[in-house]
Amino acid sequence: MNTKHIEKIAEELRLTEKHVLATATLIEEGATVPFIARYRKEATGSLDEVAVTAIRDRLDQLGELDKRREAILKSLEERGQLTDELRENVLAAETMAVLEDIYLPYRPKRRTRATIAREKGLEPLARLIFDQGTIDPVAQAGAFVNAEKGVDSGEDALAGARDIIAEWINEDLNARARIRELFLAKGVFRTKVISGKEEDGLKYKDYFEWEEPVSTAPSHRILAMRRGEKEGFLSLRIVPPEEEALALLESLFVKGDGESSRQVRMATHDSYKRLLSISMETEIRLETRKRADEEAIRVFAENLRQLLLAPPLGQKNVLAIDPGFRTGCKVVCLDKQGKLIHTDMIYPHQSEKNSSEAEAKIVGLCEKFQIETIAIGNGTAGRETEAFVRKLGLPEKISVVMVNESGASIYSASDVAREEFPDQDVTVRGAVSIGRRLMDPLAELVKIDPKSIGVGQYQHDVDQGVLKRCLDDVVMSCVNLVGVEVNTASRQLLMYVSGLGPQIAKNIVEYRDEHGPFRSRAELKKVSKLGPKAFEQAAGFLRIRDGENLLDRSAVHPESYHLVDAMANDMRCSVLDFMQDERLRGKIDLAKYVMDSVGLPTLNDIVKELAKPGRDPREKFEAFSFTKGIEKIEDVTPGMKLPGVVTNITAFGAFVDIGVHQDGLVHVSQLSDRFVKNPGDVVKVHQKVTVTVLEVDLKRKRISLSLKKQPKET
Repeated sequence: MNTKHIEKIAEELRLTEKHVLATATLIEEGATVPFIARYRKEATGSLDEVAVTAIRDRLDQLGELDKRREAILKSLEERGQLTDELRENVLAAETMAVLEDIYLPYRPKRRTRATIAREKGLEPLARLIFDQGTIDPVAQAGAFVNAEKGVDSGEDALAGARDIIAEWINEDLNARARIRELFLAKGVFRTKVISGKEEDGLKYKDYFEWEEPVSTAPSHRILAMRRGEKEGFLSLRIVPPEEEALALLESLFVKGDGESSRQVRMATHDSYKRLLSISMETEIRLETRKRADEEAIRVFAENLRQLLLAPPLGQKNVLAIDPGFRTGCKVVCLDKQGKLIHTDMIYPHQSEKNSSEAEAKIVGLCEKFQIETIAIGNGTAGRETEAFVRKLGLPEKISVVMVNESGASIYSASDVAREEFPDQDVTVRGAVSIGRRLMDPLAELVKIDPKSIGVGQYQHDVDQGVLKRCLDDVVMSCVNLVGVEVNTASRQLLMYVSGLGPQIAKNIVEYRDEHGPFRSRAELKKVSKLGPKAFEQAAGFLRIRDGENLLDRSAVHPESYHLVDAMANDMRCSVLDFMQDERLRGKIDLAKYVMDSVGLPTLNDIVKELAKPGRDPREKFEAFSFTKGIEKIEDVTPGMKLPGVVTNITAFGAFVDIGVHQDGLVHVSQLSDRFVKNPGDVVKVHQKVTVTVLEVDLKRKRISLSLKKQPKET
């Protein structure tokens, strides 16, 4: 463990070194973020998942910096360039940019203009000029004329000397730091449309002639400009005020007004235009892309978390419909555990005869399978199918719910779906997915690549490795927050449980299939490859609802069972009595049970959990329906007030489904009567809202919405 890393992270995150060290040690030992945050509070000072993740990620970043540092030192040593001073500078570098600046003069280079000038023997002349003494550069240059070396005149010699000086300036640590600061503080993004691409690139029209500061450009615009450039519609530059950049460099390197200084001034201008500005632009492009990626990934992760933790319908008999016009609607019936028990097809949007047959089928299936809820996908023909179902006169106890089907088609064609339903076609799998994601969004959505769920912003443009790690963190966090019923969970859900992973999850399912339901958490130790470490990490997040031990249904970790037993014994009651009687729990003096490894944070968690063992932290499900008669964009007119569901949140606003197959946009300026910087502070994904229609653009299929109070309402 690198103590300097611990000190640095503690300072950056404003945490104690003791708690950072404990967290880092747990991570190094293989503990997961959810496990550390939930079951190791005494060691970490009750750090939450955000803080633990920040420590983990910063440790990785500093580790990468150390690897690069070692590689640079090795390269310098092998080439005989490593001095004590240089080693000290390399070891002291705290960022990758500074480290690379230190290494730049020593980095193996391709042949540059400066390299060629050195080969011609012009470095002594460059040093004479760079010193900017009282010499006459023209006169001095004459001594370096050498036709055999390609120096045909004094001007050739001066030009070569300036090339060497330009490279020195480009590699100067202070100059690079100052120009980098200028790019970040006063640089601007500047985009122009590529000539002849105006029509094809119309979606980038806002950027055909665009300029905005690097320091304030929001993530979504940076990513939009980069995508436009990548697709060949825009040219993109990052430039600071050139006169200011040149003046800054002159102040660093030009010492007077003599002839030598005039040569240095020329070299300074050349260095900036030919070397330094290009190098810095490349660096700032990478830096701003990283910044934009981080923000886009943050928004995506928060949206995904809200979607995964959407209220579940729970265990009900569900009839799910994947709608369609010409191809008909696929119908499936699922039992309370989500098991497929029937499939069918209806054609309600064709002839009157087909519509009557569809009506009879739906009514009959509802009676036969005691259907409690009908789930309808919100894609093509969704609203029309919903209207059809609502007119059937079904019992009031049967609720009809529109379900966001984003990603259902991806799932239906996936290996996971084929493994679950090898004998069913993609339409059946898609309909099952629609029904199950209503019953339990988390359990079903973990089977789909998060990028296909439709809650991201430029997700295909950001760093895919960073995105995957962040989204995996979110899925794992949500799965472990809710907890997993080990006897009914899919392999895909189990693999996100702390400490498990794909192989052990598969082994659990195979063991369950062979031996029947698990009767206790302890029985999990019999699963192949589920050793003591994996058990420690996973056990508290796995639930056994009908297990032999009452605590197996709770989030109390098996390592703490003896504490609950001790509390119950001290109260002279059973564990069941202790769980059910708030009065008994209130009498407990928790300080009595404090030990070296168990403190009050864990003891308080245990008592809270005993009050509501295994409680689902997600909100209660509430049925929702769109406005009748508003089924397509042509039905929408300005001034309407409509119910809707937030489907996606971006840096520039929130998208809301109002039931017309085209989400409307609530721009950030229309989210609230007060100023809003972060849309996620006002609305959440899957939140039910009432919006006012501001504008409808039928040609571009755009709907502008508002959540603000309108003039008539004030």
